[in-house]
Amino acid sequence: MVSLILASSSPIRWEMLENAGLTVESRPARVDEAAIRESLQAEGAGPRDVADTLAEFKARKVAEGVGPETLVLGCDQLLALKGEIFGKARDVAEAGEHLKRLQGKTHHLMSAAVLYEDNKPVWRHVGVVRMTMHSLSDAQIEDYLAQAWPEVSYCVGAYQAEKFGARLFSRIEGDWFSVLGLPLLEILSHLRLRDMLGT
Repeated sequence: MVSLILASSSPIRWEMLENAGLTVESRPARVDEAAIRESLQAEGAGPRDVADTLAEFKARKVAEGVGPETLVLGCDQLLALKGEIFGKARDVAEAGEHLKRLQGKTHHLMSAAVLYEDNKPVWRHVGVVRMTMHSLSDAQIEDYLAQAWPEVSYCVGAYQAEKFGARLFSRIEGDWFSVLGLPLLEILSHLRLRDMLGT
């Protein structure tokens, strides 16, 4: 059975990996995501590259403190609307502003994953999902946040599409696991190619 360290405190990522039959230890990476994101954007990096780089930073940070043969999985998820990256809302008011900008439009949700082994990246993937939101009135957004906040305070876009946030969307195009924050099928396919799954 594959054993790996997940460089994240996300319970849903841990659960997905465990449910797929992997032995997973969660060890959150302590990195300044906002500073890294701002630096990358200042250099002209696009959303996909930002997500990929943040995932690698997290994997590298945790890999520094483990044995060289240990697999470490770094992940990052971000939301982009016409190339603009949305961070997590600082409060419910900002969450409302984000939703007002997203409503009636299609944005991209990007879930990046980087595997580290022997203190270097050995595999990477960015899953991209198109998320089309219904047109929403200010009153509908306020009503939604009254029910969903603060549970969605740690989610980009201020929604959990697997829960109450599903009612916000008219269409979701792409891999469901990536919506949840992890391109699980691609990770498992990589491990299978390396004969690390057994079946």
